[in-house]
Amino acid sequence: MEVLSHNLCTVLNVPHDPVALEEHFRDDDEGPVSNQGYMPYLNKFILEKVQGNFDKVEFNRMCWTLCAKKNLSKSPLLISDEDAFKVWVIFNFLSEDKYPLIIVPEEIEYLLKKLTEAMGAGWQQEQFDHYKIALNTSREGLSAWQLIDLIGSGQFSKGMDRQTVSMAINEVFNELILDVLKQGYMLKKGHKRKNWTERWFVLKPNIISYYVSEDLRDKKGDIMLDGNCCVEALPDKDGKKCLFLIKCLDKSFEISASDKKKKQEWIQAIQTTVNLLRGGNPPPHKEARQKRKELRQKLLAEQEELERQMKELQTANENKQKELETVRKQLEAAAARAAEEEKKRLQTQVELQDRFSLELEREKMVRQKMEEQVAQKSSELEQYLQRVRELEEMYKQLQEALEDEKQARQDEETVRKLQARLLEEESAKRAELEKWHLQQQQTIQMTEAEKQELENQRLIKEQALQVAMQQLEQLELERKEALEQYEEVKKKLETAANNTKSWKDKVAHHEGLIRLIEPGSKNPHLITNWGPAAFTEAELEQRQKSWKGKKATSE
Repeated sequence: MEVLSHNLCTVLNVPHDPVALEEHFRDDDEGPVSNQGYMPYLNKFILEKVQGNFDKVEFNRMCWTLCAKKNLSKSPLLISDEDAFKVWVIFNFLSEDKYPLIIVPEEIEYLLKKLTEAMGAGWQQEQFDHYKIALNTSREGLSAWQLIDLIGSGQFSKGMDRQTVSMAINEVFNELILDVLKQGYMLKKGHKRKNWTERWFVLKPNIISYYVSEDLRDKKGDIMLDGNCCVEALPDKDGKKCLFLIKCLDKSFEISASDKKKKQEWIQAIQTTVNLLRGGNPPPHKEARQKRKELRQKLLAEQEELERQMKELQTANENKQKELETVRKQLEAAAARAAEEEKKRLQTQVELQDRFSLELEREKMVRQKMEEQVAQKSSELEQYLQRVRELEEMYKQLQEALEDEKQARQDEETVRKLQARLLEEESAKRAELEKWHLQQQQTIQMTEAEKQELENQRLIKEQALQVAMQQLEQLELERKEALEQYEEVKKKLETAANNTKSWKDKVAHHEGLIRLIEPGSKNPHLITNWGPAAFTEAELEQRQKSWKGKKATSE
């Protein structure tokens, strides 16, 4: 999945975030989330970030690589793998917007006609009608792989070699997928050297590109088209014929076609492209596809409405048939009863004719009553027939009402188109809001990057602080060691001072012992480190001079 995601992001020009993929498929104490599948990740982190600035052919080729090996028919085909890929891309363009993807018979007929015209053969409508009847009885349409089998089987390209079929597929692919409206060799006049050079020109909805040859490898330049461009024929000059001029805002290009027919075709194609740019309309094949789709939707809606009306009429007709059947049964029952009564009357008349003559008159009266009943039944039947005629008149009025409703449907379709245009404007505004939202997201991402930079600086300063703390601790340790050494030196110094004091006391005591006892001086005694001095100030000066002399001699 990582390789697939990375390739998709590369083809679609979307930044890849492997951390998000690992997070999406992590398995921790809270439970696995990989059961969400790959589609949520694909929609959220890849497809929603697509801006449309990617090579659609390369994207289709990647999808083809993923699915062709599994689904492509193993039976030998009359087309190459590259042609099968192009048919697959054309299928994706012409298929219906519902899953699973299929291509309906109308679009199959359109594609086969385009291929037949590109091969220069005649279209066999009767053959396709037979195929369409068989197709409608088995399925609604064809999948991509069934369409490849149909074209690769050569059923509609009999008598054509593989190269002709391949060229036809490539021509239809260039028109429908690459939006190539026209292409061919023509001569172009240079802007600097003013020489004429043969170039392969390719006309697309907003640009004319010209190459060294038809392999499209060495591109020499582009002619950008817009609503302000125009094209006009030029008279023959400088030995060049079939000239025409393409005027743009910044440059004009002189072109020489091979013959008058090609000249007129190119002028008409370029002028049609400029008119489409002025009106903001899509390319002709895309507009035609949209119209075919709208027509199919309209016919389907009308067919569904007609089926609904036919069901309603059928239900009403069945109800009327039931009513007529009930009336018929009632009439048959009445006629059967009348026949039975007539039979009984005749039997009674035969049996009682000789004996009951008076009953004859009464029987006549009964017969007259029966005739009146029959007349009444006939009147009722006439009334029923009149009601049937009234129902037929009501049916005609219903047909007129259906016509009025159809007209109202057409008016509703007009209003729906107006609503669709309003929806397109709303979609454009929504796209603008999404653009502002994207800019805001980018600003937020820049702020996050700055925040990350400040965090990195903070981490660097914390590391420096930790190093300084370690150095401070090292200095504190060295200071403690120096203090311990100072205490040891101090103790040694005190010991040495005590020793020195002991020796001075001994020296002073020794000098006191050897000093002659003399009368004390009248001058005040001097104070030394060992107490009151036993010598006078003159003696002290004499001793200092003696010490200095000894010191100078020793030095």
